[in-house]
Amino acid sequence: MTFSIAARCQRTGAFGAAISSSSPAVGSRCVWIAPGHGVVLSQNITDPAIGQAGIALLEQGAAAAAVLGQLALRDSFEWRQVAVLDRSGTTAWSSGRQTLGCHHVVVGQDCVAAGNLLAETGVIDAMVAAFAQSTDLDLPQRLLDALAAGLERGGEAGPVRSAALKVCTEESWPTVDLRVDWDDAPIAALIRAWDVYRPQMANYILRARDPSGAPSFGVPGDPA
Repeated sequence: MTFSIAARCQRTGAFGAAISSSSPAVGSRCVWIAPGHGVVLSQNITDPAIGQAGIALLEQGAAAAAVLGQLALRDSFEWRQVAVLDRSGTTAWSSGRQTLGCHHVVVGQDCVAAGNLLAETGVIDAMVAAFAQSTDLDLPQRLLDALAAGLERGGEAGPVRSAALKVCTEESWPTVDLRVDWDDAPIAALIRAWDVYRPQMANYILRARDPSGAPSFGVPGDPA
């Protein structure tokens, strides 16, 4: 019911993830990022607490394998599909015995992609290949390209309904946090949302850092 990718940008140090599912609001439950430290994906009969515990361990400096080992002490992962990417780009993952349908995990350079109830295992291979082929692009675009490649390869066994993109840079909060919680074509809608947000993103960061220097967006009531 889900396919996703977590990744690190070697050039900027940003961490991010993109995800899509037949379930509603997948971005609210399955993607967890510790800025500067790494990413946890927790999917397939989801327990969001796994993600919360995982990023707490990443923030303490734990490596991916150690994080997964500690998480496994609190949950057998029989029903879970979990992937961890740490600050060095190292990964660890688990797909439990009860992972749904056709499932697959692929590790690439600075990324890990995972999915369940897939149309075929090649969906995940296509995502990692697309990510590897776009090193000249910024991390959000690379993640979206990977998500779109997975959908083009077949995506889930059934239609997807939600999608999300989350990226953390040097700020303590996600500088990209876009979600489509229910739509007939959520990945296309997510790409449109990114196209709108991308040219304004730097100004929103500036608003947080230096409100006196932030430009107006030209909406009613916005200061000049």
